Amino acid sequence: MIEFIVKLHPEISIKSKSVRKRQTMLLEQNIKTILLRIDPAVEVHNLFDHLTVRLDKNDLTLRDQMVEHLQCIPGIVQFAQMESATFTDLHDIFEQVLALYRPQLEHKSFCVRVRRQGNHPFTSTEAERYIGGGLNQHIASAKVQLHKPDVTVQLEIRKEQLIMKTNIYQGMGGFPLPSQGDVLSLISGGFDSAVASYLMIRKGLRTHYLFFNLGGAAHETGVRQMSFYLWQKFSLSHKVKFVSVDFAPVVTEILTKIDSGLMGVVLKRMMMRAATTVAESLNIKAVVTGESIGQVASQTIANLNAIDRVTDMLILRPLIYQDKQEIIDMARAIGTEDLAKSMPEYCGVISKSPTINAVMADVEAAEARFDFEILKQVSEAAKVLDIRTVEYQADQQVATVQTESVLPAGAVVIDIRASDEVEDKPLQLHTHQIVELPFFKLAKGFAELDQQQQYFLYCERGVMSRLQALLLAEQGYQNVGVYKKS
Repeated sequence: MIEFIVKLHPEISIKSKSVRKRQTMLLEQNIKTILLRIDPAVEVHNLFDHLTVRLDKNDLTLRDQMVEHLQCIPGIVQFAQMESATFTDLHDIFEQVLALYRPQLEHKSFCVRVRRQGNHPFTSTEAERYIGGGLNQHIASAKVQLHKPDVTVQLEIRKEQLIMKTNIYQGMGGFPLPSQGDVLSLISGGFDSAVASYLMIRKGLRTHYLFFNLGGAAHETGVRQMSFYLWQKFSLSHKVKFVSVDFAPVVTEILTKIDSGLMGVVLKRMMMRAATTVAESLNIKAVVTGESIGQVASQTIANLNAIDRVTDMLILRPLIYQDKQEIIDMARAIGTEDLAKSMPEYCGVISKSPTINAVMADVEAAEARFDFEILKQVSEAAKVLDIRTVEYQADQQVATVQTESVLPAGAVVIDIRASDEVEDKPLQLHTHQIVELPFFKLAKGFAELDQQQQYFLYCERGVMSRLQALLLAEQGYQNVGVYKKS
């Protein structure tokens, strides 16, 4: 049996009884929604101050999949694989712990930690001493060490039940979705907007994505990849929207009508106006940006103030005090660093000498020359997609790209997965050559390959390979297809 005990984020635990009940019910439903995709026999039980997850199978692959998903569900601070049993007395507890933990404690330092609920003829401290002393006596190569031991034996005694935690995992914390409502995140595909979106998801906010397209179909495809990744990894339990606005006409108008130094501020103000229109149409009460004070010219206090004045909509900036390296480190931790690195910079409004202290009178005078009918048209023409259809859209977009489950003779397969994915689940083909070229190096690396050869891109689910095939096809390559294992 696979069994986990799930701990709530501490901020949930201190809420009132009614709020706590609502939060745990949301978390229970979210866990069910995600884990039942893995196996319909998964059981989730809500025990008010914790939850349990059980699957009556002993399958390591299923267990690893469950662990991977539980680590990425907002509201879980920690969870542990456990063995549960009944007991008769303290010595019986010790014998069960010895049988389970002996292999882990050989040649290791350890300590015992006990949490206890109910009436027992011993205290938690007495249980720790008795069990720890017994383990020390019966495992000659092990030694007790109370501070920074190699292994911490964690036990819970709940009335007549003994819970022995064998593997402990950290969750992402925060609140369960969508306990705090909905937000619309302005996403560009770079480091900042991806991390800002993640932090909102972690806070229990159902995060929808708004993309201002400045770089054509290829730009949108890359940003869809990032949005799809964030949704699938951290908010799979809920439907969200991906909204795309063609902002090229707005950029053209700015380049034509606005003074060079004010272009960046005016562009951001136009984006905020459009974001407000989209958010209100979706009944969303706040927008999110990845802005950080002083990172670029448009993000000085004076310029952010000028940008904010354009709308009454609440603007959330979770990265406002973060340094760039801190943001990159967070991107690496959540798995978006490589995608962000591969994203080209699309900025059609770059001033040689941008203002860092925008004066509202100057901004308003500049905007008086702007044709706001253009902004209205692009905002009303926004494409609103269910994020789940990104995979479908990829299918439609690359309908002209060859997809094969049986490869032609002489074809070369390019495995575009990240190195850790390749290591965990290596692709094995005895009849065809395999080239490992991660997707974030594909744009440059593909050009260096022999273009007389036919190539087929591969990734496990097929989404990334189809989107990357589209990008290459748009660049004029006719020798690329998609390999899908049958």
